[in-house]
Amino acid sequence: MIGVEDWAEIRRLHRAEGMSIKGIARHLGIARNTVRRAVASDDPPKYRRAPKGSIVDAVEPAIRELLAQYPRMPATVIAERIGWERSLSVLKRRVRELRPVYLPADPVSRTAYQPGELAQCDLWFPPADIPLGFGQTGRPPVLVIVSGYSRVITARMLPSRQAADLVSGHWELLSGWEAVPRALVWDNEPAVGRRREGRAVLGQEFAALAGLLACKVILCRPRDPEAKGLVERANGYLETSFLPGRLFTSPADFNTQLAGWLEVANRRVHRTLDARPAERWEADRAAMLPLPPTAPPRWWQTSVRIGRDHYIRLDTCDYSVHPGAIGRIVQIEADTETVRARLDGRLVAEHARCWARHQTLTDADHARAAAAMRSRYQRHSGTGAAVEVAPPDLPAYDRVFQLIEGGGGEE
Repeated sequence: MIGVEDWAEIRRLHRAEGMSIKGIARHLGIARNTVRRAVASDDPPKYRRAPKGSIVDAVEPAIRELLAQYPRMPATVIAERIGWERSLSVLKRRVRELRPVYLPADPVSRTAYQPGELAQCDLWFPPADIPLGFGQTGRPPVLVIVSGYSRVITARMLPSRQAADLVSGHWELLSGWEAVPRALVWDNEPAVGRRREGRAVLGQEFAALAGLLACKVILCRPRDPEAKGLVERANGYLETSFLPGRLFTSPADFNTQLAGWLEVANRRVHRTLDARPAERWEADRAAMLPLPPTAPPRWWQTSVRIGRDHYIRLDTCDYSVHPGAIGRIVQIEADTETVRARLDGRLVAEHARCWARHQTLTDADHARAAAAMRSRYQRHSGTGAAVEVAPPDLPAYDRVFQLIEGGGGEE
């Protein structure tokens, strides 16, 4: 076999110099048949090693027979059925090559959405450090919702990915739309729900939200990335077009900048639709469900009995409650902005939501009321009165235990 240099020289001599096959063979000392093949070939010569075969070739018919009946049979089970006792990695490689031939095809087609039909939801974690207060920074999640028909995007940063914050975030974003899609599509976010034994099971909070909104919550099946393609592309669009070059002073500043940017983004020409999402929005919203009159933060509540340490804990932060509620059960209402506590309908605590972690927030009025109540309690019980204590007579202990001679003498 000749090398690439000889192949190139043969073709040059034949085409550029006009030398005959016989002359080239005599000049380079190469067989005339080899020269003829080089002149006829437009591809440089390559060395190809003759295949030696594989140890799996002998059992491939048995593998194909099993895959024809059971296309998803694991390679380890196939090895057991055919009595394979050699390298398992070699067998797995061959099974990997053969299995797609016997699996049913999974074609993907473009989905056309009807107005008001559904919206896809997801959490986007922007790679940017956001100041959270108290000297802390973090990367809180951003709830992103994309309407299927119009491709209108709405999004908002949330304090956490817990169910209560996701419920509150949905309500705030859908309130901005003033309408509710007939279905919300989610993947298997733990706070939303999970698929168990092939069946979608919503979490308690999201089942309550779905009932309030009168819409359906669809949990995607595993290994089905196309089911949430709209919102996944929106996340990428946010990361490449909204985030670069921006600085944020707080989560509120992030949400303000994001809302302003989305107004412009929803007026751009969408490449797939060849239309502006804002132009399709009215038809989309008209087919959606009306927004219910009851807001989840007030309809979905939790309660706790206030201890002597008159604080309630939300996420990782503690918020003070008026000490007059000690020993009583209060109703806690929380959203992404405010934390409130009520006792028999009366407001006993109201704080701005703290996004930093492991902080204690104390209302000045609560602290003064607690100090006054503590002072009255001490006066009433007498625990606050000063008691004079005489200095101890240490030599007396020595005399009792006969550590000093003479009974009552001093050193």
